[in-house]
Amino acid sequence: MSEANKYLTISALTAYLKRKFDADPYLEKVYVTGEISNIGRRRGRHLYFSIKDPNGHAVISAAMFSYASRLKFDPEEGMKINAIGRVQIYEPSGTYAIILEQMAPDGIGELFLAYEQLKRKLSAEGLFDLPKKHIPLFPKRIAVVTSPTGAVIEDIVRTVQRRFPSAQVVLFPAVVQGDKASTTIIKQILRIDASNQYDTLIVGRGGGSIEDLWAFNDEKLARTIAATQLPVISSVGHETDNTLVDFVADKRAATPTAAAELATPVTLTQLVSRLNELQVRLNLRMKQLIDNRRQSVDRVAQHVIFQQPDRLYSGYNQRVDQLSHTLNQLLHQRLVSTQHQLTTLAQRQSQIRQNILQQPREKVQLLAAKLDLMSPLKILTRGYVLIEKDGQVIRNIKEVHPDDEVELRLANGSATAKIIETRVLKSE
Repeated sequence: MSEANKYLTISALTAYLKRKFDADPYLEKVYVTGEISNIGRRRGRHLYFSIKDPNGHAVISAAMFSYASRLKFDPEEGMKINAIGRVQIYEPSGTYAIILEQMAPDGIGELFLAYEQLKRKLSAEGLFDLPKKHIPLFPKRIAVVTSPTGAVIEDIVRTVQRRFPSAQVVLFPAVVQGDKASTTIIKQILRIDASNQYDTLIVGRGGGSIEDLWAFNDEKLARTIAATQLPVISSVGHETDNTLVDFVADKRAATPTAAAELATPVTLTQLVSRLNELQVRLNLRMKQLIDNRRQSVDRVAQHVIFQQPDRLYSGYNQRVDQLSHTLNQLLHQRLVSTQHQLTTLAQRQSQIRQNILQQPREKVQLLAAKLDLMSPLKILTRGYVLIEKDGQVIRNIKEVHPDDEVELRLANGSATAKIIETRVLKSE
């Protein structure tokens, strides 16, 4: 081998080391423990960080792909973890890293850590401090979201029937454990809240481990309950168990029986007793009011006005008589004055009319006299005759001919004549 062939390229050396790493069975599955460092490097669905010894003397790069679906908790800077993965070399940069398959917090359970982290997050948002809705005193319909086969629904129904039998309990069956539990619970809660047919909602299940109750620590479920219009009572697990649903619910019950008691704040016996008590108080109060009103009526009845009612209006009668007399006097005076004014106005009107009509009357008489002088009838009285033919006045001799019949109009009558002969004056 020549001296030049002894040298390897970086790519060749890195490829050789990668084959060694990939072939080493001890590097295929490595268990490591350490503290998380540089957690800020997140790229989409993938998580990149470092794992270091507590003393900081050794550090290894780490990556977890699709970490959100693998982890229930949120990795934090400085958190001590136990991790399982395989060691690989990244050829382009010649660096090695551990690709994690599993990761869990060291010292405490993964679910408990996830619960505490989500609890802090929702608490910081104020989701647990929202105003709590009041439970109705006299519910008509109570919705229950739980398993149809467990003892929870039986305890609730039995307790409600005993305390307030007029209330109706309606079961909305749901899966209360496992991966699909939170989805079915949310679906039923939204269905109930949208119906506007229920007074109270109970969400619950029996006791169990944190794994069994994990569906009730779902963030979406907690937000759904916080946003409901109905008051929600949580009855999840035993008294010592706490879930996020308990913090967002309006009331928390340790047992299903306690949940039913919270949903029926007043029992039928208490209601009847209270009604009887109110009835007695109402009767006493009504008797007091009636006695007081009777005494008031008696006092009023003894008043002088009711003893001598004519005194109530005698003064008004005198006043009416005085006003009536005064009114008659005023009316008489006004009538006399008005009649005098009317007489004066009539005289003035007659005088004005005579003055206004005098000159036109004289003019009319003059014109009538002139018209009379020009009237044909006036001329006829002097011996003249008016000749008409066919209703037309004859003014020219040429308008008549022998044998024509004409009408002769005289001053005091008329006559019919026949033309025998016509003669035209020489001047024509």
